[in-house]
Amino acid sequence: MADENPELYAQDRIDPFAGEKLGWGDLEVFFHVAASGGLSAASRHTGLSPPTLGRRMVALEQRAGQALFQRGPRGYSLTPAGQALFARVRAMNAAAQPVNDLLAPEASRPLIRVSAGTSTARFLGDNHHALCRPDDGFRLHYTTTEVTLDVSHRELDLGIRNSRPESGAVATRRLGQVAFAPYRSWSAPASGMSGWVALDLANARHPAARWLHGQDLPIVAMASSVAMVHDLVRAGVGIGLMPCMIGDRDDRLCRAGPVVADLTEDQFLVFHDDDRHRPPLRRLIERLVKLYADQAALLAGERPLR
Repeated sequence: MADENPELYAQDRIDPFAGEKLGWGDLEVFFHVAASGGLSAASRHTGLSPPTLGRRMVALEQRAGQALFQRGPRGYSLTPAGQALFARVRAMNAAAQPVNDLLAPEASRPLIRVSAGTSTARFLGDNHHALCRPDDGFRLHYTTTEVTLDVSHRELDLGIRNSRPESGAVATRRLGQVAFAPYRSWSAPASGMSGWVALDLANARHPAARWLHGQDLPIVAMASSVAMVHDLVRAGVGIGLMPCMIGDRDDRLCRAGPVVADLTEDQFLVFHDDDRHRPPLRRLIERLVKLYADQAALLAGERPLR
């Protein structure tokens, strides 16, 4: 036994894929580690222990022949190779979701994934009962994100956007116009309040968020999320720019100026072209169109509380 190679045996012990074809289960584990940014968070999604996940990621990198992660004290970040793999696996995960829903215990009530930015998602949540009823036979999963998810690769079922998609197997319905205006806390004195609260540039993806950085205005505080900007404005930190459908319904806020006409935008509902005739989805689409029509004045900034 003296001629045995201990390194070879060590590798066999840590490679759970040895002699097996790479399957979706392997890539799903990678997806959760990459999406979570670490082993502990991924453990909660997969039910596998952090040491097991760590060994599986090492084994996957060995099979790939290149590093997929940069490991550091703050967790796992993706290398360029890892980012390329994650983009493909993310699409696979989204495509697998309808199958998971079909096999889930509540498959008789399918889950419809609706994606929207923070402010629009809050507007939809406030009007949930106009969109989904107990006897509908479907449930809603609100996916709140400022990132544009891929409809053609089925990362979502319905998405609300401020522009029409330029490519992909995507159908579109125009919903209506959304206006933006500056707001301040009602309890804060109007005199002397000139500072603004803004999204930081790294997260300023929306035109309204970028517009504020292009003005000659003093920014007294920044935040990395739309929700935190709203909270800071409500706390009286400064003036914030937000959709009228949010600012005009918040009784702790009041207008700090007129609607910014240049920022008024059309919103569109997008969904996969193959799904346009699915009865639950069709029903939800018609309710969204009606909601926007019924709330057109609020959305356009024509119903300020003060």
